Amino acid sequence: MKRIINIAILLLTVVVARAASFTVEAPRQVVEGNKFNVTFVLNNGEGSNFTPPEVSGAKLIYGPSVSHSYSSSWVNGKSSHSSSEEYTMIYKATQSGKCSIGPASVVVDGKRLTTRALTIEVLPSGSSQPNHSSQPQRTPGAPTPYSDPMTQSADKDVSGKDLFVRIELSKPHVYEQQAVVCTIKLYTKYQVSQFLPTIQPSFDGFLIEEIPMQPSLNKVETFNGQQYMVAILKKCILYPQQSGKLTITSGNYDVSVVQFDTFRSIFGTISKPVEKELKVTSNKATVNILPLPEPKPASFTGAVGKFNVTTDLRPDSGLKTYSAATYRYIISGTGNIKYIKAPEVKFPDQFDVYDPKTDTHVNDGAGDMSGKVVTDYTFIPQYAGDFEIPAGEFTYFDPEAGKYVTVTVPARHLAVAKGEGQPSNHYRMKNMDIKPIKSGDLGLKKSHGFIVDNWTYWLWFLLPLLALGTLLMYYRKQLKERADVRRMRSKRASKVAQRRLKAARGFASRNDRSGFYAEMLNALWGYMSDKLSIPVSELSKDNINAELEKYGIDEQLRKESMDLIDKCEFAQYAPELASGDMNSVLDEAAAVIDRLESVKRKKTTAES
Repeated sequence: MKRIINIAILLLTVVVARAASFTVEAPRQVVEGNKFNVTFVLNNGEGSNFTPPEVSGAKLIYGPSVSHSYSSSWVNGKSSHSSSEEYTMIYKATQSGKCSIGPASVVVDGKRLTTRALTIEVLPSGSSQPNHSSQPQRTPGAPTPYSDPMTQSADKDVSGKDLFVRIELSKPHVYEQQAVVCTIKLYTKYQVSQFLPTIQPSFDGFLIEEIPMQPSLNKVETFNGQQYMVAILKKCILYPQQSGKLTITSGNYDVSVVQFDTFRSIFGTISKPVEKELKVTSNKATVNILPLPEPKPASFTGAVGKFNVTTDLRPDSGLKTYSAATYRYIISGTGNIKYIKAPEVKFPDQFDVYDPKTDTHVNDGAGDMSGKVVTDYTFIPQYAGDFEIPAGEFTYFDPEAGKYVTVTVPARHLAVAKGEGQPSNHYRMKNMDIKPIKSGDLGLKKSHGFIVDNWTYWLWFLLPLLALGTLLMYYRKQLKERADVRRMRSKRASKVAQRRLKAARGFASRNDRSGFYAEMLNALWGYMSDKLSIPVSELSKDNINAELEKYGIDEQLRKESMDLIDKCEFAQYAPELASGDMNSVLDEAAAVIDRLESVKRKKTTAES
């Protein structure tokens, strides 16, 4: 019961952690005539149909400005993900008193979430404002207001919260070949005089379609409660080519920002711009790629998205032999349309068919490519009569539905009339079993040569030399092995043991238990001594077990070997108490030795 309660608490915690929430952030007090921000934050959800609040006592200056952020972490083998959307509205307090901010709402997964209503106190113009108001006093380490030269002095350090490059992905997980929009943005509170990419982010595992654009700091966004001037540096559509986690690596950039030296003169306060060189690194972005479901239909060629298929025949009637016609195959829709392979169309054998020509017309949308792929098959009928281009299938994967969709392409009937002309050379050459005999000057000539110029002549001299060299190498190897007494004993161990087992079989046939078990022990101890290169004076069960483990014998086989020796020792010294058939003991010993022989010696560090 305690375990069930713990699991229920854990599941409840996960559900609560992932539930979407919609909150509002605003100052408690503002001064009449000043601007202030109201930010609506949607956590762990993708919102749509945002409805701004009704406001009294303030005038809308700008908004809503929408910003998105995703984050993920992996701690102690557990992954967590979070996302947020911020809708920022900028208002100007028009009169002192109370400013009422009504509830705002947004649709998340078909449900509408609503924020609470709040009231802001608007102080009369000229009154002092507490530090918690919309325009707090500047303190050391406080955020720098964007585009405010009076707070951007040259002696101030530019932190990573004042200027950074951020990679945003439109979706945290997709299927293979499903589009992901990647946007690389520059967030800055300072004016930028120069921006130079030194290392571009890499997109390993993706096909890339860049969306042309000219970067410019012409947009204001709110990120983590602070306002920035934003420029889109790069925007592209990514098509993942493999499943798993794919990471877009960070890029490096050299940035020159403008700060100001401010000093007083007889003419008043003068600000002098000063450039500062910075090196900026972007974040890394990861997307989870789901594999396409198996099994894949035979007619599936990699199309992912939503598509339609139509066909056309030009001319649509009046086909004649020896006159060219075109069968057009049109695929239209949204998805990885640029990478769709030309379909295979089976034409009648009586047609002369040429290689297809494909034209792609694509528009880069906000989240995917749309357009059409037109494939023209040019053919020339060689015979009159009624023919048919058989029906076909085009299959694509719909990532929203999570399934394969097959579109049937209907068959097309062709009525070909007799025309003027003759079969084309292309068709005749394709359908002839034997090509015409070549006639005329074939360029034949007589040539004379010497036998020593032929490589086979010298091969007869090289073969005996190679055979002699091989024989010498084998002979030297045999001498080297025979000189290694330890190795020779190990190689002959099985043969010696087999001879002793054969002698033991003779004792078993005469029902001589004492002689049988004595010969069995000689065979087993002798085999272990020769196989493991253990001197007879050092033979013991502990030494044998240790050497077998070094040799690479598993624990089960070592135990069986030791049990067999114990059984034979017990039977030798107490034959009247021994039970069991001697032939079964003999078969067991032969099986153990065979299994030991089949194990390859494990290389030690010194040998390797």
